[in-house]
Amino acid sequence: MTSTAETSYTLIPNQKYRRSNRRSRQRCNTLDTDSQSLSTLGHFQTLPLEIFQMVLNYLSVKDISMLSMVSKTISNRLINYISTPSGNRRLLLQDFHNLELPGKREVSYILEHYKSLGLLLKRCTLLLPTKDRLKYTHKILSEVSCFKLNGCPSPLHCLGLQCYGVFLQILTAGWDELECHRVFNFLCELSNLPRKVQTVVSSKPGSARKLELRIRLYCRSVLLNHWIHRSDSAFWLTRILKPWPMVNQARLLYIIFGPVSSLDGDLAPSLFKKKLLCHLIYCSGHVVWQKMIEGPTDETSLKGLADAIKLLYDTEAREWTADDVISLVDELSVVPREWLMENNARLLILSGNNICFTFMANKAVNGRAVELARLMVFLALVCEKDLYCMDWAVKMMQKVCKVFSTPGERNNFLQCVENAFVHMIMDMLQAVLSGDRDEEDSSFLNLFHLVNAQANFHKEILYLTMRSNSNTV
Repeated sequence: MTSTAETSYTLIPNQKYRRSNRRSRQRCNTLDTDSQSLSTLGHFQTLPLEIFQMVLNYLSVKDISMLSMVSKTISNRLINYISTPSGNRRLLLQDFHNLELPGKREVSYILEHYKSLGLLLKRCTLLLPTKDRLKYTHKILSEVSCFKLNGCPSPLHCLGLQCYGVFLQILTAGWDELECHRVFNFLCELSNLPRKVQTVVSSKPGSARKLELRIRLYCRSVLLNHWIHRSDSAFWLTRILKPWPMVNQARLLYIIFGPVSSLDGDLAPSLFKKKLLCHLIYCSGHVVWQKMIEGPTDETSLKGLADAIKLLYDTEAREWTADDVISLVDELSVVPREWLMENNARLLILSGNNICFTFMANKAVNGRAVELARLMVFLALVCEKDLYCMDWAVKMMQKVCKVFSTPGERNNFLQCVENAFVHMIMDMLQAVLSGDRDEEDSSFLNLFHLVNAQANFHKEILYLTMRSNSNTV
């Protein structure tokens, strides 16, 4: 006989949650989330927002940027602080024109300040997409008129674009190439740079002097001057030049890096003693379009162009081939009209051995022996004038001779070199004998340098020949 065991407890069936229960559970979850968010504030949790912002006023911008890495909640509070009027006044210094004020408001301080501000915004917006980071940055900086291409009424007195440049350099350091493309497109959209460039490259040189100056200052101070690595500088210079055809690239390169007029009192002389302002010498003043045409120029006027050409020729500038750079140099030599050959030769020497040889080899391959011979003579003349070693010119001629495919072509080139020396000396002698001398007596001085250049050039050839003969014996 079987018996059933009775249970000593009562089973209660599962019940569905009521709506009121679900609401209370949601409120509990929300409170838990808020408590977790508040816990990330640490000791700041107990402070009202106003007191928190007062505390920030006692911290440097670098310290605030370190604080932004504590938590996402702290970072959000700092973003709100930056957007407040008091945060704007504190962080957006605008003493861009008082370059010699004593104390903290000197040049080095304001540049360092904007470096720190760039680091702060870089850290605060770390989790945002690139597009949103740029929009937020623009929202913060949009009221600073000196950061705009046409914003400052006195750009030659202003450090605003330099501060904007160091800010952007810190903000975008480490970003990948695609993100930097977006930054450049964003800046072009804000500044309307492509349309302004189109205006200056399609108009008569010098007819829009103020716009040429503003484009020069904006491109150098904001986009080019502050990069540490040459690959970064090459990337940004490529972004500026590549959208345009070769003839416009040459015009634009001359606007950005070509010679400029004197500063006309735009900056106090004492400012040139400051290391941080040395580059203003090369950025300020109006572009001088006739300098390469009217007479020989000095190395200072060509250094910016030569450095830019070397930058594009480097292997780090992946978007430029050797033929691209040589074509650009060739096009540059007729901006706005054909340069004096001496200025061409000086630019090639400053651009370095590889570019100089490639340029000359290109002429040799294309059968332009007479033009190449004249260039060779002017290379020797520049070596004599600027105190370079003449054996460099002789060795360059040796390398070029190897480019010719036949001995006949090589001998014809050497004969052209000698003929070029003769014709140039006769032309200069005729100018001296005609009595048309200026105050500096430049015609006689040029003849003196050319005769010395010819003598030293042939002396180095004789030395080279004698050494090769002795080695053979």
